[in-house]
Amino acid sequence: MEPEVRALIDRFDLRPLPVEGTLFAETYRSGAASAIVAVYCDDPPSRSNFHVLTHDEVWHAYAGDPFRLILLHPDGSSEDVVMGRDVRAGQQVQWVIPAGTWQAGELLPGGRYALFGCTMAPGFTPDCFLASHAGELLARWPAREADIRRLAVPDQADVRM
Repeated sequence: MEPEVRALIDRFDLRPLPVEGTLFAETYRSGAASAIVAVYCDDPPSRSNFHVLTHDEVWHAYAGDPFRLILLHPDGSSEDVVMGRDVRAGQQVQWVIPAGTWQAGELLPGGRYALFGCTMAPGFTPDCFLASHAGELLARWPAREADIRRLAVPDQADVRM
């Protein structure tokens, strides 16, 4: 395990997010909003499996290496967003994922770790979350087959928290 990753896990007491797979810690919650800090890394494995939320989610890139968000939009289109601190290279330091957009995320190849945060208003609750198995997503976004097969929730796994 990278020393920086160990330090982040210890500092924020990061734990795996059920179903979705990200190492995270909730850092704020009120009646109106919630926030998390999280890390993507290879060891221990941390990435975000495909899921959809009923509220907009704002992503923030904090430190480490760039990472990719894969977005599958309700209209059938898709896009990749590279999050990171190098804005001159086109990386995004902040990005809003609209409610109803399927999303997944992972560290870019060769990266060691990425520290990021997400905020939601209203705040995250398990009932605003739904993950997906590959077959359901492949029917609508067949051109994204490689990403979907790699980042969908395994067939035997729950899709709700």
